[in-house]
Amino acid sequence: MKFSIERAALLKAVSQAQSVVERRNTIPILANVLIEAEGSEVSFRATDLDIEVLDKAPAQVERAGSTTVAATTLHEIVRKLPDGALVSLTADNAAGRLTVEAGRSNFSLATLPKEDFPVMASSEYASNFSANAAVLRRLFDKSKFAISTEETRYYLNGVYMHIAEGDGGKKLRCVATDGHRLARIDADMPADAADMPGVIVPRKTVGELRKLLEDDDMMIAVSVSETKVRFATPQITLTSKVIDGTFPDYTRVIPQGNTRKLEVDAADFARAVDRVATVSSERSRAVKLQLDEDRLILSVNAPDSGAAEEELAVAYSDERLEIGFNAKYLLEIASQVDRENAVFLFNSSGDPTLMREGNDTSAVYVVMPMRV
Repeated sequence: MKFSIERAALLKAVSQAQSVVERRNTIPILANVLIEAEGSEVSFRATDLDIEVLDKAPAQVERAGSTTVAATTLHEIVRKLPDGALVSLTADNAAGRLTVEAGRSNFSLATLPKEDFPVMASSEYASNFSANAAVLRRLFDKSKFAISTEETRYYLNGVYMHIAEGDGGKKLRCVATDGHRLARIDADMPADAADMPGVIVPRKTVGELRKLLEDDDMMIAVSVSETKVRFATPQITLTSKVIDGTFPDYTRVIPQGNTRKLEVDAADFARAVDRVATVSSERSRAVKLQLDEDRLILSVNAPDSGAAEEELAVAYSDERLEIGFNAKYLLEIASQVDRENAVFLFNSSGDPTLMREGNDTSAVYVVMPMRV
């Protein structure tokens, strides 16, 4: 195998592939990227047995062929090469070496036979549809903060992507929760997606998928089965196993009868919470909200480190309310608001609180209060 490729194209392809590779591996081949050169393009494939990414790049192929080489080493080499360099890669499979040349630099890397590389079994997908990159980015970006990190509740370690009834018909919906907070984001259902099975997309896959969604105008081909999900652009294909579990009935925890309404500038609110939380103890990080007629007082009282208080002008006309929250959860939810105003709907100091952007019901957040 021998081919030449632009450094920029090679770096993009290799960095996408190496980010899937786990740093600590008991199986040596999983640390490698499979390079296959044929026709006028080269493909780079990497896997951790749960996720597989396949990245294609144009190249001048002199001799078709394939090999596998350590992903992080190749990535570091390419990253350190000068901009605009033409990189030549030559594999000598008999000697088990891959030569990387650029300008006056020359590297010889150990390879492993491609036959050992585990290629993810192709499967039949029950549903295939196209979705705009900006739509998918919003769905996953706004929900991923609520993904649980508790290994014991593995079925919460991802984003639940499914079709659901929303305002004005069927929606493509993403939901994530960790039991303390919940995010539910809707988008118009793409054509051909009606029969999509609901799947839990793992946290790592959500992180890798983000790299495919940079271009707003790009259409992403989405394929879903009971066990796998695939997202593809013309250059990159990301295939992932889905979490084998049942996502809980999240509709039960989204409060419907909260009537006490607080409207506040989201950015001002987030900054004020951040300021008063500075003195809170690391463990509890509790912030108290005191609501009165068009007035919100944020306060923290930490016996070991001090106290803080800040007043905000808000729109609130219901009866007086005191309620406490974890400052981190409030900050994360407030930072999801793109428009100016966040609307909080309260019931009592012990009930879950609902938050949305203005009157927009396509993005709804729930946060559990805590005793302060």
